[in-house]
Amino acid sequence: MNTAAQWMRYTDIREVHGPLLVVAGVEGVGWDESVRIRFDDGTIRNGLVLEVDGDLAVVQVLEGTAGVDPAATALEFTGGPVHVAVGEGWLGRVCNGRGVPLDGGPPVPGRLEPITGSPLNPVRRDPPADPVLTGVSVVDVLATLVRGQKLPVFSMPGLPHLRLACQIAAQATAGGEPFCVIFAGMGLTHADAAYARDALEERSAAGELVLLLNLADDPVIERLLSPRLALTIAERLAFESGRHVLVVLTDMTNYADALREVSAARGEFPGRRAYPGYLYSDLASLYERCGRIIGQPGSVTIVPVLTMPGGDITHPVPDLTGYITEGQLILSAEQHARGVYPPVDVLSSLSRLMRNGAGAHRTRADHLPLAAQLLAVLAHARQSRELAELIGPDALGDLDRAHLEVEETFAAELMRQGFDESRPLEDSLDRAWRVLARLPRGALTMLPGELLDAHGLAAESE
Repeated sequence: MNTAAQWMRYTDIREVHGPLLVVAGVEGVGWDESVRIRFDDGTIRNGLVLEVDGDLAVVQVLEGTAGVDPAATALEFTGGPVHVAVGEGWLGRVCNGRGVPLDGGPPVPGRLEPITGSPLNPVRRDPPADPVLTGVSVVDVLATLVRGQKLPVFSMPGLPHLRLACQIAAQATAGGEPFCVIFAGMGLTHADAAYARDALEERSAAGELVLLLNLADDPVIERLLSPRLALTIAERLAFESGRHVLVVLTDMTNYADALREVSAARGEFPGRRAYPGYLYSDLASLYERCGRIIGQPGSVTIVPVLTMPGGDITHPVPDLTGYITEGQLILSAEQHARGVYPPVDVLSSLSRLMRNGAGAHRTRADHLPLAAQLLAVLAHARQSRELAELIGPDALGDLDRAHLEVEETFAAELMRQGFDESRPLEDSLDRAWRVLARLPRGALTMLPGELLDAHGLAAESE
């Protein structure tokens, strides 16, 4: 961290445009450099360098430029990126997107670290392993989240993605091992921010949550700081304090839109849909900060939530996110219209690392074959439904009708869940068995005979 004596101080402010200041005569200033704006009365605001052109620098003031008198204002360039205090003091705190307390408490103490961070060195990475149980049946049974994984939630606007994100953040556990959650909301409405605070109040009061809230009317540049701040805090809690840390980032589309706006302010050449050409590498610089380190007990797991404009999964943000992450949970407008919560499109969702976190000695020995059989049954049911639309439901065979009935039972018994209902994994897996028990044994071809016998399905084969 640069000391005050090393900071470069300039007073030649040429222009004030909205939240931007243009200062002249600068030397050795770089993009994304942290700036302190000091007034004659001792008031200090904070800013970031957006653009440098010769001896001119464009600075975005995070607190806005209202009341700025160019003749009585000095800018101090720190020579480095934004820093944040790290440590256990963050647990239980509610702050804005740049770490300023919103809960009436003092600033968070701790050692200062730059928020830029870097992806984990592949040589030091341990493969993701062991589950993070969310208490949400459809996720835990069919798309198990694994410690050190990055598993995004893709949603259309208007679906309850924020509610699901808050539920996961409120209920997630690491099987009794030290665990905490960092929830970073970006571009939230005031109503959404209030909902998140209420939904996560209990976990916050227990000292297991860091809540960062960037509102839609907060500075755009703050939206770019929020996920980096969250991940910097998470890294220290995980790899120095030995905790398993779940980082929930919502909404990453708002983050990408802020990146596009800042890129335009810098005069950069736009890429696809006017996003900067480095959108992929920028997202990767965030997502790849999760994982586990060889020889250390903690882990960082990321659940990024993003909305797909117009429901378009080929939009640059979900498209590039899908290349970087290890699976996806896709929310379904059809399920939502049927009143199912959480409205997950099961056959379009998957966790590519599920085998690393489920099965014997991790969840339950029957978990993986049970999940495979459920997916096979639901795929058959979808085919039967499409066939019924062509030839009529009366022309379906008995087995096809049975699969359609099981699909309805699955939605009612296992998938449908209360907003604040946390289900133990044992209960969720037992519900899955009760769903499959409605089919004849001969249709359950992906389950070993000993498992079918153990769950009382032997008689149906006779």
